[in-house]
Amino acid sequence: MDRRQLLFGLSSIAALAGMSHVPTAVAAPLWPTPVKGRARIVVIGGGFGGATAAKALRVLSGNTLDVTLVEPGAAFVSSPLSNLVVGGNLRVSDLTVPYDRLVARHGVTWRRTRAEAIDAERKQVRLADGATLPYDKLIVSPGVSLRREAIAGLNDPAVREALPVGWTDARESALLHARLKAMPEGGVFAITIPEAPFRCPPAPYERACQAAAWLRQHNPRAKVLIFDANDQVLAEAEQFQDVWRSQFAGIVEYHPQFNCTEVEADGKQHLARFELGEEVRADALNVIPPMRAGDIAVQSGLATANGRWCDVDFLTFASKAQPDIHVLGDAIQIAPQMPKSGHMANQHGKVCAAAIVATLSGRPVNPEPLYSNTCYTFVSSTEAMHVASVHRYDVSQRTMMPVPGTGGASPRATRDEFALGLAWAQGIWADMLA
Repeated sequence: MDRRQLLFGLSSIAALAGMSHVPTAVAAPLWPTPVKGRARIVVIGGGFGGATAAKALRVLSGNTLDVTLVEPGAAFVSSPLSNLVVGGNLRVSDLTVPYDRLVARHGVTWRRTRAEAIDAERKQVRLADGATLPYDKLIVSPGVSLRREAIAGLNDPAVREALPVGWTDARESALLHARLKAMPEGGVFAITIPEAPFRCPPAPYERACQAAAWLRQHNPRAKVLIFDANDQVLAEAEQFQDVWRSQFAGIVEYHPQFNCTEVEADGKQHLARFELGEEVRADALNVIPPMRAGDIAVQSGLATANGRWCDVDFLTFASKAQPDIHVLGDAIQIAPQMPKSGHMANQHGKVCAAAIVATLSGRPVNPEPLYSNTCYTFVSSTEAMHVASVHRYDVSQRTMMPVPGTGGASPRATRDEFALGLAWAQGIWADMLA
């Protein structure tokens, strides 16, 4: 399937996506509840969590809340599907959705700048453009930051340029594809995976598949080497192993318990050094470092779990450090078996928005929210698979727990799943931003 066919598929099945492919968090009320007093809500971060929360706050309050989105990016760029850019099937522009409708249709005020600091005592956010935003409630959805300092050499400016990570900036996916294209015949593409938790558990293995699919067609003697700091594949393990055996035998090699500790970029080849002293040279090297909550969350004292992740009350997503600050998405300390994913951040945004509207309008917060997650994994230019889960608040444990007997994974990758994955993306982007 070439890119033109793929884009035709995206547009032709978008109508099928609708809300049915984006399960809505159960976070009553489902009808507008006007809030008196024009409360001011500031949302930091325009990704899956922040954009969803900003829209939901306006919709659920009957447009009575004053909602300001602080986001420096010119448009939303989706990390889900970005591995299709690595594999040469899409362009970054295909993952890009403007914020125009969020502003024009839903009345969200967009400040295109970066949030520099949070003053929780004064309830203010200081912006990079010098302005200060007061708030009654603050939502922080900063995604993750890469702990480059955990891998010697990875923070060096020359190494950063030579070895794009492509994890917090989906635009770097195009650079990774360029690295694949520049590999010599029979060359080596190596990818290193950090210890969990990290954003999107299936994504590193998906990326390896996309690289292998492109190399199988354009450089069939090349190798894809996966070095995983974990002791096994973290998601859809049997399915990935099956894909590597059936489609990429002789191309993909998987090595568990290899923790990357040092890198060097020296001209045409790059070096990865591991915890026990092993060394690997590669023509293209993708080092994914350990992660933590986004910088502003850490700098504001919200990362109360080992200094890396933000503890929250799962009924409202209020920070356990600051009750008028709510934290969403990949930045939080996750509940049992809860993935750090775009779909899950979307669900966080809805539950949080509903809780804020309920609190400000004098209504009780939903005591038992229920929400779901689906992650589609694109293993080639034509086939995909998925893993899904459903989570409910457990009053006794005061956290979200998987609902027994729900969720599951595809038995194998198929063409039908590929179409459903594209429809899921169109549906959830519209759910957030249209």
